[in-house]
Amino acid sequence: MNIIQVANVRWFNATAWYALYLSKLLQDDGHRVLVLTQQDTPTHAKALEMGLTAVPVDLNTNNPFRLAGSCVDLVRLVRSFKPDIVNCHRGEGFFLWGLLLKLGMPFKLVRTRGDQRLPRSDFFNRWLHRGVASSVVVTNKRMATHFLETMRTPEAQVWCIHGGVDTDVFRFDPEGRERVRREFGFGPDDFVIGLLGRFDEVKGQRELARCVARLRREHGHRHVRLFFIGFETSTRLTEIRQWIAQEGIEEITAISGKREDVAACISALDLGVVASLWSEAIARAALEIMACNRPLVSSDVNVMPDLVPKQGLFPAGDEAAMTGVLARAVEAPAFREELVLAQSKTMSQLTGRDFLNRTLNLYAGLLDSPSKT
Repeated sequence: MNIIQVANVRWFNATAWYALYLSKLLQDDGHRVLVLTQQDTPTHAKALEMGLTAVPVDLNTNNPFRLAGSCVDLVRLVRSFKPDIVNCHRGEGFFLWGLLLKLGMPFKLVRTRGDQRLPRSDFFNRWLHRGVASSVVVTNKRMATHFLETMRTPEAQVWCIHGGVDTDVFRFDPEGRERVRREFGFGPDDFVIGLLGRFDEVKGQRELARCVARLRREHGHRHVRLFFIGFETSTRLTEIRQWIAQEGIEEITAISGKREDVAACISALDLGVVASLWSEAIARAALEIMACNRPLVSSDVNVMPDLVPKQGLFPAGDEAAMTGVLARAVEAPAFREELVLAQSKTMSQLTGRDFLNRTLNLYAGLLDSPSKT
């Protein structure tokens, strides 16, 4: 198949990762893949780093003249590349692709919704997703419910395809675990609680620091340690350190910074936490922690109830509830084993190959179906 993945994402976030990882899987499977990006963005640079063919087209502009130029560029691309499938991972430019489709361009149009924002259910948006797009891919059940019940999109057009994870890269690494624990001063009797993710208010580093302090202060778990696997983005490292200092846990907290051995850092954990206050429409970090066979507890935002069993969830932002779940995980090895067992069943369907096969099943079905007019 000839496939265009439209990844006009300014930052290399989970939406961009979903699009690029899928593109890489498709390319490695023998399909011709073209990725459309925004010029001079981390997503464009990452696409090139992954060995993908990336073409910058400005689909995010509000300038009508530049938008007209971008439309001309799209027409040229369609005529030269002859795509069977065009998959849009962002809303900007989606209307242009729908317009080209209605003008008779011969491709199937897929809209993938990998963000947390629910689309407005107005007439135009319903028509665009129901009457123009051949299919809508969502990355969690919450979004699927919105499309089915609020947007009234036909069930046959809505596909829930969770992201996958490269289990050759992300797997438990016992040697890496010991090496990383020695590097950051974690002893054999320490219980290391970790959060994997960029430094950002949404990820809940501050809330987790407070809960770890409560574990030590109120529950007496002096052997607990905190490990932030990540680096500064919108939240600065100095701010993270201030939060840690305010809770009096500087001596038991480590921060990884940028690392190449992420799987080894994850393996060093005794418990992974997703403490996000919102976001997590795709949850790349959660998939990586689960693939490394580390027990995971999480806030109940977006895709997380799809991935983590109910007993491992807590309401987003509820520090008392989070502390309670953490305490249970620290105190009860059987609870951690229960989490890992449930996660292993989930992960058996979320490998990169599963991700690819589900997407190919969608694409193949679309090509066998009549075109919309």
